[in-house]
Amino acid sequence: MEILVLILLALLGGIAVTLQGQFMGVMDQAIGTRESVFITYAGGGLAITVLMLLLRGGNLKAAASVPWYAFTAGLLGLIIVGTIGFTIPRLGLTSALTLVLTGQYLASTLIEHFGWFGAPVRPFDWTRLLGILILLLGVWLTTRR
Repeated sequence: MEILVLILLALLGGIAVTLQGQFMGVMDQAIGTRESVFITYAGGGLAITVLMLLLRGGNLKAAASVPWYAFTAGLLGLIIVGTIGFTIPRLGLTSALTLVLTGQYLASTLIEHFGWFGAPVRPFDWTRLLGILILLLGVWLTTRR
């Protein structure tokens, strides 16, 4: 049952990325990339601020135990949101998100293979190579015009 919940949550996250990307693409075309990123982050920042206030703070005191590089997540989020919002109206939803997903697979394979940033080591083997090659074929099929 637990794995089913995790799968459903991951699928929900994927749907949210798709919707956010499309909505940001609409904003990007109307008001610009920087402005759409600002609106996206301001809205999310406001929502989490209200939630943190309602829950009376949370566990921010434990932040001292977090490695320095983990604090770049917000900056990385700006890059993610900005590139998705910029590329979707120019490449199309499927092509842009397929390329984003490919970048995720390539980076995650390296991170897991070498155990970088505290990730559990999962060696790169022929099945992962085959999966990435199939993914790259999918990228080519979905991005060619």
